[in-house]
Amino acid sequence: MAFRLEELNYEKDSKERMPWEHYMELYREADPLQIALRLSIPYNEGKKEFTVPFLGTEYQISHPDFCVTHTPDDKGYYPLEEMIYARILTIRFLLNGQSSQGTGGFRTYREMPWGEVYLRQFDGRCIRRLAFTYGNRIHDFQRIMEHMGASPLKHGDVAYQVEIYPGYQIHMILWEGDEEFPPSSQILFSDNFPVSFQAEDMAVMGDVIIGSLKGFLKCLQ
Repeated sequence: MAFRLEELNYEKDSKERMPWEHYMELYREADPLQIALRLSIPYNEGKKEFTVPFLGTEYQISHPDFCVTHTPDDKGYYPLEEMIYARILTIRFLLNGQSSQGTGGFRTYREMPWGEVYLRQFDGRCIRRLAFTYGNRIHDFQRIMEHMGASPLKHGDVAYQVEIYPGYQIHMILWEGDEEFPPSSQILFSDNFPVSFQAEDMAVMGDVIIGSLKGFLKCLQ
C-alpha cells in the first residue's frame, strides 16, 4: 500500500504537524545520493526511492515526497505505513543518521551520553509499558517476536533482539510477574546508537516498537 504523508490531517495535532513540515522541507532539499552513501542503503535513481529495512520489513521511501511502500512479506503489519512517529523517526534517520556497527556491547537508556534527558518518559512509556503489557503474557510476546523474525536471547525469562535500522540492534527483556513480584522489563541498545540518534529519538523509538507489537499481534489472531 502506498502512503503519502500529505494525506494526513495534521491540524488535529500540531505537535506532529509542525515537526513533520520542518523535516519534509529538509528532506526535499537533501541530496538522495548523499543520503544513500552516508547510510549505505540502496537508492534507485530511476524510481527515485530508497530501500530502508525497518523492524524486519523492507520499505521503499520515495524522494522528495516520502511516499512509503513495503516489499511484500508475511508480517501483515507495517509501522512505517501506519504510525506517524515511526515516519518521523525514519525521516530523522535519513537526514541525520550514519552507517554504523556496534562493538557488541549493549547499554540501557540511562547509560547513553544523554540518558538523563528523557529518562522518566522512557521509563514510563517504554520500560513499564513493556513490563505491564507483556510481563504476564509471555506467550504472546514470544509469538510476536518470532513473527517479526527477532532473534531469541538468554536473558531474563524471555528476551529477543530486534534490528530497527541496519546495524542498530535492540534487546527487549522480560521477567514474568508472580504473586510476590510484579513483572519487570529492560530495553538495551547497541552501543553505536549515539552515532545516529538523540535522546528524543530513543524515547520515541521504544514507544514505536512497543506500539508496533500490538499491530503484529492482531495479525496472529
